[in-house]
Amino acid sequence: MKSIAVFCGSSDGNDPSYLDAARELGKKLAEEGIQLVYGGAQVGCMGAVADSVIEHGGRAIGVIPKKLMRVEIAHGNLTELHIVETMHERKAMMAELADGFITLPGGSGTLEEFFEVLTWAQIGYHQKPCSLLNVSNYYTPLLSLFDHMIEQGFVKEEYRKLIIMEEDPSVLIGKLKSYKPAYIHKWE
Repeated sequence: MKSIAVFCGSSDGNDPSYLDAARELGKKLAEEGIQLVYGGAQVGCMGAVADSVIEHGGRAIGVIPKKLMRVEIAHGNLTELHIVETMHERKAMMAELADGFITLPGGSGTLEEFFEVLTWAQIGYHQKPCSLLNVSNYYTPLLSLFDHMIEQGFVKEEYRKLIIMEEDPSVLIGKLKSYKPAYIHKWE
């Protein structure tokens, strides 16, 4: 696994464990020689994971839309920074550059990014692992919702297996590295 896209908030969140987890993930990515692909900001969890990758000798590639250069404050010390026109271009480039996806705590944009790559996996656009780093049980309610969608017949039970969730960054990275894709036919 050469690179992992990390989706996360441009805010710190209210619990210090979110920034701690972002820093720990960045350190582990660098130690494993896995390149970070992320949203390009220097603030919040985004900045924490990138700073940690760089601090520990890893490579960090940012992808940021022009409109967010000042809002998210583009990181000035990355291995590469790609400036794109739209959020659609940002997400497409991140997905193209990544061999897998880790989602840290974040807001609606973070969830949107996670669900987009998960949906792409469901319909066969890619066979890359999609994961949640469940820091302080942040994503436990989301999995309850996902189980509810399965119970109500809107999501196939097999799709639940596409979501890899762990609390420890090292364990999660290990699962992504050993991931074996299995395409599930939606209408069969």
